Amino acid sequence: QQPGAREARLMLARLLISERRYDDARTQYTRLLDDAPTAPDALYPAAMLALQQGDAKQGRALLERLLATDYPDKHTLHFFLGQLEEESGQPDAALSHYRQVGGGEQFIVARSRAAQLLQQAGRLEEGRALLHSTAASGNEKVQLLLTEAQLLRNAGQDKEALTLLEAALKRQPDNLELLYDTALLAERTGKPEVLEQRIRHLLHLKPDHPHGLNALGYSLADRGIRLDEAEQLIAKAVRLAPEDPFILDSLGWVFFRQGRHEEALSTLQRAFKMKADPEIAAHLAEVLWTVGRRDEAQRLLSDTLRAHPDNSVLKSTRQKLQP
Repeated sequence: QQPGAREARLMLARLLISERRYDDARTQYTRLLDDAPTAPDALYPAAMLALQQGDAKQGRALLERLLATDYPDKHTLHFFLGQLEEESGQPDAALSHYRQVGGGEQFIVARSRAAQLLQQAGRLEEGRALLHSTAASGNEKVQLLLTEAQLLRNAGQDKEALTLLEAALKRQPDNLELLYDTALLAERTGKPEVLEQRIRHLLHLKPDHPHGLNALGYSLADRGIRLDEAEQLIAKAVRLAPEDPFILDSLGWVFFRQGRHEEALSTLQRAFKMKADPEIAAHLAEVLWTVGRRDEAQRLLSDTLRAHPDNSVLKSTRQKLQP
């Protein structure tokens, strides 16, 4: 009866979203924007709804239109536009947007992403300097440290990353994130005993930490030691996070190490179906090879290497399985 009743149409759009009738909600927002093309109360939810439905082109257009208005939270808009540029393979444009996020909930994440883009462009020290110049407090400082360690790892500087995190761990010996990351780095640098020490302390602090359980169980399984304990640890992790493909991968690997090849195969196939990760593919290929399905193993490795040509685990597995 009143097609121009703006507040009623806004309320209708919100109600449709609450009922997950997203296409109908988008229709209402389109009508609202036809009448008022720069209205922030319609532009922002319409953009978020488009992105949620995978319509990046429309989401970007709406965010850019909103950016040209007097919308007060430009930080959030730049963050989402940075993500869109990054996903579309435009790192320079993404970096420009991330640099303009000067506050708000996404500030630390935006700075971290900007630093990672700089490292990927070969500008490691510039990325580190950006993190060092970021004002942060409490757990935000830990997040920036973890990002800096990731930059060093990506640049092949594992020992430097470990030194950085070990220094932070001395200041916060019970920080779960620092314990977990230093444990993984220690094993990468050839110190599995340090991984075990760190993870056991983490599990003392938080016994139901699924990734801690998985890390220790996988380490034992990969080294072929204390396999019963490894299975118990990983099985508990699976109970805590049953849909995590990496934990399922660990369970399949411990089955393989125990000689339970059929269970290993079915578990790894399930993990790979959930996430086509190159390391899961490497494990699955090795099991396929072991049970005599060598053509499938070679095909899986070849297909995955095309998508991940620089993955060292895939390369070493292919070399190991060469006839």
